Amino acid sequence: MDDDSRLARWQQRTEIPLGVASLVFLASYAIRVLGHGHLTDAVLDLCLALTFTAWALFGVDYAVRWLLSGQRWGFVRRHPLDTVVLFLPLLRPLQIVKTYDTVQRRHGRPWLTVQARVIVYAGLSTVLLGFTGALSVYHQERGAPGATMRTFGDALWWTCSTLATVGYGDFTPVTVRGRLIAVGIMAVGLGLLGAVTGTFASWLLQAFSREEDEGPPGS
Repeated sequence: MDDDSRLARWQQRTEIPLGVASLVFLASYAIRVLGHGHLTDAVLDLCLALTFTAWALFGVDYAVRWLLSGQRWGFVRRHPLDTVVLFLPLLRPLQIVKTYDTVQRRHGRPWLTVQARVIVYAGLSTVLLGFTGALSVYHQERGAPGATMRTFGDALWWTCSTLATVGYGDFTPVTVRGRLIAVGIMAVGLGLLGAVTGTFASWLLQAFSREEDEGPPGS
């Protein structure tokens, strides 16, 4: 069995387990952040252990795929997003979207068109990244001197306005890590907005083109 087939079988077998691990990662991290000061240390420690366990699974998966590819640095160049996600695990909830797409494909041909799938998946990605972004920036900002985001609701509102590229300025991060997270959210917001806008424009052009080809009724 060659390396490509072994790699394909590994990816097929691990997609759903990694999707579950992503949910565990997101849930445990959310409980740790939102439950701070309300839950016992034992519960918080358990959530921390689950977070690092899920992160370790992502690392093992990356290492196995790297070895099975037989390409070493070529694998890193071909999978830059996976490499970034390995070091920025808060992006891991995107695995949930990937798992959803995989399940849809296994049940036959997807019932949505390509354009609709792009819009739906971009929307799901925005929701997941918005939630994790709000969690992470709130985690860094709460209790910081001069912080304006004092509640998770403030962080969620700030994240929504940032992803939408509005930026009201009523809340701003004051810590270095919070500002780094803000830069990432801005970049993601611009990318997702461009993807949705471009896909919707392409869909409209195709629809109008079909109408012109068909001509008026009775022609």
